[in-house]
Amino acid sequence: MAGEIPPAQPPPGPPPRPVLWRWRRNPLRRRTDRLQTWIGLGVLIAVLAAAPVAAVLVGDAARGHYEDTARHQLQTRYETNATLTEDAPRHPEPGSDEEKQTRYPVEVRVVTREGRTRTTRAEVRPGLTADNTVRIWITADGEATERPLTSEEIRSRTMGWALLTAIGVALTGAAAHALTGLVLRRRNLAHWDTAWAETAPRWTTPT
Repeated sequence: MAGEIPPAQPPPGPPPRPVLWRWRRNPLRRRTDRLQTWIGLGVLIAVLAAAPVAAVLVGDAARGHYEDTARHQLQTRYETNATLTEDAPRHPEPGSDEEKQTRYPVEVRVVTREGRTRTTRAEVRPGLTADNTVRIWITADGEATERPLTSEEIRSRTMGWALLTAIGVALTGAAAHALTGLVLRRRNLAHWDTAWAETAPRWTTPT
């Protein structure tokens, strides 16, 4: 129909170019192009500066937490002898590497530091028979438990939290940059629609 303004069509996207092209002199360069470049540079600098600091702070807090946990564990649990009250299952592949790593939960009898006899369940090697003695960690109440955290485990967990923090900062920066890019792109398309609405009537011819 004559006089009807066709819908705006965004121009074809240019081929991928380095980010620095937005700083060159170019008649097609928009202010939003420069703004997006500066935002990207700012986000990059912020991530490079914040990631190490955040990793150190979180890692230090994690190390302190796990060291306190290890001290508490050493105060509330101890290693002692335990006597099996039943046979442990046999592994289907005797002598294999899998058998050496496998542990089965069985009932054992322990004597606490207060002299009380308790039964609890502990993980032992396959094939052990009743009345065999094993070394296990127990709580003050005589319940089987894990050994306290070692220095290597504390170090590993601390490094894990520090690494996760650095990755989190980087992902946050990438998300912020992507979001600002999306906002600027929508703004560009809105300006394109406005400019097209003003220009299109000049190209229409009454029939």
